[in-house]
Amino acid sequence: MSRSSHAPRRWARTAALLGSTAALALLGVTVVPAANATPTPASGKSIVLPHFGAIAHRVGAAPTVAGRVAAIDAATTTLPAVTTAYGVPALWNQGITGAGTTVAVVESFGDPNAAAVLNSYSQQHGLPPGQLSVISPVGAIPTCTPELDQQIQCTSWIGETDLDIVMIHSIAPQAQIVIAATPVNETQGFTGLPEMMAAIDFLVRHKLADAISLSFGTSEDDFPNLSDPTTLDFAFKDARKAGIPIVVASGDCGATGNTLTSMTQCGEVFPFRVVSWPASSPFVTAVGGSVLHLDANNQRISPDTLWPESGAGLSKTYTRPSWQNTVKGITGSTQRALPDITMEGIDGTSQAAPLFAGVLSLATQLHAGRPLGFLDPILYKLGPKGTTAGITDITTGNDTVAGVPGFTATTGFDIASGWGTVDPLTFVPALVKAAG
Repeated sequence: MSRSSHAPRRWARTAALLGSTAALALLGVTVVPAANATPTPASGKSIVLPHFGAIAHRVGAAPTVAGRVAAIDAATTTLPAVTTAYGVPALWNQGITGAGTTVAVVESFGDPNAAAVLNSYSQQHGLPPGQLSVISPVGAIPTCTPELDQQIQCTSWIGETDLDIVMIHSIAPQAQIVIAATPVNETQGFTGLPEMMAAIDFLVRHKLADAISLSFGTSEDDFPNLSDPTTLDFAFKDARKAGIPIVVASGDCGATGNTLTSMTQCGEVFPFRVVSWPASSPFVTAVGGSVLHLDANNQRISPDTLWPESGAGLSKTYTRPSWQNTVKGITGSTQRALPDITMEGIDGTSQAAPLFAGVLSLATQLHAGRPLGFLDPILYKLGPKGTTAGITDITTGNDTVAGVPGFTATTGFDIASGWGTVDPLTFVPALVKAAG
């Protein structure tokens, strides 16, 4: 497996652009910024915690690198099962490994030991060592102490970071991965999101990624006004102009979502249908969760089904984008529907989004190392072609949660699962051809 020759030149240009510290990060040296004090909430002020799936809690809570790797293995479909199920070894054998491409993830705080986790996972599962860089473009990152963890669950962010990079590496083992860490805890509503949007815009403006994967979100109804999310779309618009696709986890509370005051994942949800932002933005690709059903040889024993807590629904903030006009008769709505596609998410769509980002890395390599462009119009052209374009329908499952009526997966496009899931062996070349 060889790395494409254009990549070192591109990284050298980027290094010159950013200066010495960031240049070291982007050339493969993990930069761990100095600790930054995080103020303790004022007396009597409630602490709003981020909401994570159980896997992020378990991974982050493990005190050792080996423990985190074991927690990822215990909670996900491990290698070689997931790679065999998605057929990517056949692409690897053709030299399509993600070489010469870069996928970025954006996380509150990140994980200072992310490289050790990724390399330990790789060693245990026969993958090449990870190519990982860490940047903090919007401020120094606080050190996750036990006292701080009680306030902001920074260990869970560590777990989320580790899950994201391992999922990308599992699909695209020779892709460069950039962690863009932010210093403010993303919880619900506006908190932490401006910093994350600034980090995304930094990645886009400096051409540091070919695709960006996001595993966070908040219910649209958590904002003071339903129009408020549009004030944060600037980074996504810039990415669309730059042709850099952004994939976002669709949410983990089915047809509803966390309220602003919920203290646990799906612990307190709205008693009506809501969707998660930024997955609801028409400038990103929303990725829902599906379930693989495999035998002992990692072959499917039945078609994939909908993960029953996969976020899905109709946006209240965004009207139907033009590329969804072809499915307006199915959605029966003038609003943006999500998700657009699904991947395995047996413990949350924050697993599904980076898996799909890994698939995009493979396609980017085949696309001569060029970003694929804004993805959604392409997906909605490929969707009706079904299996000939590597898109496999999901026809079973419903995402009713906490008594809020969900959406049901049916034949063809549906609100519950979008177009279904993908068969990378066929989907990757079809996507590249459609991208032009």
